[in-house]
Amino acid sequence: MTDTKRSNLPPLQLHVPEPRFRPGDAVDYRHLVIPAPGVQPKPDETCAASETHPLCLDLVRVLGEDHKAVGPWDPKLDPETLRRMLRLMALTRAFDDRMYRGQRQGKTSFYMKCTGEEATSIAPAMALASDDMVFPSYRQQGILITRGYPMVDMINQIYSNKADKLKGRQLPIMYSAKEASFFSISGNLATQYPQAVGWAMASAIRGDTRIAAAWLGEGSTAEGDFHSAMTFAAVYNAPVVFNVVNNQWAISSFSGFAGAERTTFAARAIGYGIAGLRVDGNDPLAVYAATRWAANRARANGGPTLIEHFTYRAEGHSTSDDPGQYRSVQERSEWPLGDPIARLAAHLEALGEWTPEAHAAMDLELAEQVKAAAKAAEANGVLGHGLHHPFRTLFEDVFEELPWHLKEQSEQAIRERRIKWPEWKEEDS
Repeated sequence: MTDTKRSNLPPLQLHVPEPRFRPGDAVDYRHLVIPAPGVQPKPDETCAASETHPLCLDLVRVLGEDHKAVGPWDPKLDPETLRRMLRLMALTRAFDDRMYRGQRQGKTSFYMKCTGEEATSIAPAMALASDDMVFPSYRQQGILITRGYPMVDMINQIYSNKADKLKGRQLPIMYSAKEASFFSISGNLATQYPQAVGWAMASAIRGDTRIAAAWLGEGSTAEGDFHSAMTFAAVYNAPVVFNVVNNQWAISSFSGFAGAERTTFAARAIGYGIAGLRVDGNDPLAVYAATRWAANRARANGGPTLIEHFTYRAEGHSTSDDPGQYRSVQERSEWPLGDPIARLAAHLEALGEWTPEAHAAMDLELAEQVKAAAKAAEANGVLGHGLHHPFRTLFEDVFEELPWHLKEQSEQAIRERRIKWPEWKEEDS
């Protein structure tokens, strides 16, 4: 029923975010404010959180158009460290390419690439201590690769074969590696944030020196777990680094649905009174410097830091996604911050420490390295080829001693399996 007392007012309206470009549209990124590199100030690591808040609306950058590193955020890494960073990013991309083909060949049901986002996992992994606990999302395979975790074990998990350390209980790419201080990846978005805060608080209670770092995509900042984690971290000054990888898209929904039209994601740090940084996520040196700054701050009891990595998801959300259905194909090639691997390679070339020939040789070598790891893993089986963990393990690893009702269920399941497949042998399952 119309309220006649307010008939002179316009009707209320809802705003529904809409991306600037759809399939077939020309792309124009002139609306993005990309500041010059090297002009962003670098506060002291123990400064008041409020001193970082202008940087939440800026963009920390180190590499310029001339491919040289400039400004106070330049981490001044030596050429050998830069080459290692480049190699790790290239290795991660080669791994992604091989696993993508494996999924298309039916060797696994699912895979997620991090093409264009490699700097947001490799650079932080290099900046953190090797025993700092990381709570990743599903696009941080570069952390495991940086920490030297065997690629064969990663592929075994992806193929859910008989050598899968997780016994086929996790969706492909949802790794868990205690020995690498790598917390189990969860398919439920944002759960790793409060887990990271809890771990960091426990580390502080113990008087340890290890900190926690967590990752999620910009879309996940709309989840309640994100805000719960931020509140606890702010209240208890938890030694944790929050990484928000803003790659512009959450599956087929653009970042506006998570609030990107209103302000930056780094600006959420302002509301919680913690330190925040917004970083060029395709500039590996800027990402490294920001992570090292935040890690040093946490270790000095300066509290948590939220880092927004402003980057772009170059390919589909996963192997189940076709980005051509919802965004312009020109977005990737027109992205103004370029490609992290190409930018670091160009920087090394500008230093006289790298050549296109060396890069081509490296890519060939890494492709062969990943191919060898894939073949070794395939010897343990691929999806649907019968080489899996014994059927009885379905009921194991939850209780120290299997309770009676699960013993009965296990025996019944094995009995029914034998009836259906008389030739089946438990040790072959």
